[in-house]
Amino acid sequence: MIRRLLSGMLANDLTGYEPRIVELEKPITIIGMSADTTLKSVYRDVPRLGKQFKELKETQPIPNTKEPWAFAAVSRGYDPATGGMTYMMGDVVTSAAEVPEGMSVFEIPAITYAIFPVRPRNKKGWGMAIANAKGYAYTVWLPKSGYEPAGAIDDFEYHDERSTLERSPEIDLYVAVKHKAE
Repeated sequence: MIRRLLSGMLANDLTGYEPRIVELEKPITIIGMSADTTLKSVYRDVPRLGKQFKELKETQPIPNTKEPWAFAAVSRGYDPATGGMTYMMGDVVTSAAEVPEGMSVFEIPAITYAIFPVRPRNKKGWGMAIANAKGYAYTVWLPKSGYEPAGAIDDFEYHDERSTLERSPEIDLYVAVKHKAE
């Protein structure tokens, strides 16, 4: 049973998975870049944005980055009618006093989140694993839970040293939630 559960989670089959519910103690500040995208174009837009962000960081390093390193990718403003949303990515910082030209600051709010593990079999599987985790969180777990979307942001991926592992990389998907209104 445990082997089957672990195997499924590594493939990001979260069937029956209950996320950890946490209250973020303090906001997380990122400095990075954003783009408007849709569900249809996100697979093209995110790699393009990532490449632009990486190139800009080479010429304009981000000061005050968190140690150890961490990175967050935020989705907000999802519109079910159009599939549109804003996607932001950036390095986690301890201070946003200095923002390199061409980048912006975003503060992930200290609210309640449901945390889902994202564990692709290897680094090439990130896109599919993240899509599977989001699909499960929003279409399976959330409707059956005692929670609803918080509305402040949709969700964010938290990448740290675990995401850089060659074998069994891992990140956490934080879905912003609040208790359902009676």
